[in-house]
Amino acid sequence: MEGRGRYNRNSQVQAAGQSPAVPMLQRAAQAVSLPDAQSPIVIADYGSSQGHNALVPMCAAIDALRERAGRNQAISVVHVDLPTNDFTALFETLRTDPQTYLKPDSAVFASAIGRSFYEQILPADSVTLGWSSWAVQWLNQVPCIVPDQVQVAFSADLAAKAAFHRQAAEDWQQFLLARGKELRNGGRLVVLTMAVDEQGEFGYRALLQSMYASLRKMVESGFITEQELLRMTIPTVGRSREEFLAPFVASGHFAGMRVEEAEIFSGEDQIWSDFLQDRDAKSFGARWSAFSRASVFPTLTSALKPDGNLGRAAEFIAQLETMTAARLAENPEPLLIPLARIRMVRER
Repeated sequence: MEGRGRYNRNSQVQAAGQSPAVPMLQRAAQAVSLPDAQSPIVIADYGSSQGHNALVPMCAAIDALRERAGRNQAISVVHVDLPTNDFTALFETLRTDPQTYLKPDSAVFASAIGRSFYEQILPADSVTLGWSSWAVQWLNQVPCIVPDQVQVAFSADLAAKAAFHRQAAEDWQQFLLARGKELRNGGRLVVLTMAVDEQGEFGYRALLQSMYASLRKMVESGFITEQELLRMTIPTVGRSREEFLAPFVASGHFAGMRVEEAEIFSGEDQIWSDFLQDRDAKSFGARWSAFSRASVFPTLTSALKPDGNLGRAAEFIAQLETMTAARLAENPEPLLIPLARIRMVRER
């Protein structure tokens, strides 16, 4: 994710997509087993990024918990992301955003952990309620090169597709195993993440095709090399409903957890909705390209040859954003946004 608060400013797609999952989080908060009044209620936000999109779901969860626990029991909200995350932007957001859940005398306390959520990062039996939004589609590692795209979903290489899906299956199990250790008995976990629809479609087709075509043009112009493009991969996978449920099939439980709700749905394309109102093709292209810049361009930039030329990395991002936006503006169309929302309970 791009730092300096840029992700916060360009994550409207994620905010719109997570809205249908917030009621599921509220239901989870209404159903969790609470610790005794002398112990804090712990909410874990797995994959917090820069914090803005965590505010609405955290406020909803806190309100639901307060109805049951009263006003005085301490609530600890722990935001988790990789060490490279922009935690400065996160804490500034918590301090200044009008939607913040940190209110005077609210007995709510915020903290952050910079570690991968593919391992246990909180004490066993300590988490009351877990939330993860737009995060577990990111793989723990890139399993192989994708030779003909930056997103494996649109690759014609069957071996690469198989390798990415094996990695996704392993990562999903590792994520669940870690959460199963951290959750209290009767605790709940709600996950919102990228998915594929019933036809196996990943979505974002026009955006990713425009992005890859722009990268090919940058190779032709000599700005990046063929080898650099070959190393550029967005390590995300959209799973099917069957893939999400696979670890639970044998016994109904996995890592001590049971699935209570699981649904694949189509997220709202707010950028397309706005285009239908204003017919501003340039704005349509610019907004989708800005979304890509904030969320995935830094990952692509890491494939550039390390030569100490920071200006080249900045120019790469600027060129890719401009070229992708221009291609999208030529023929605006709605983008499919398949998402999954899943609610799980920890049961001894």
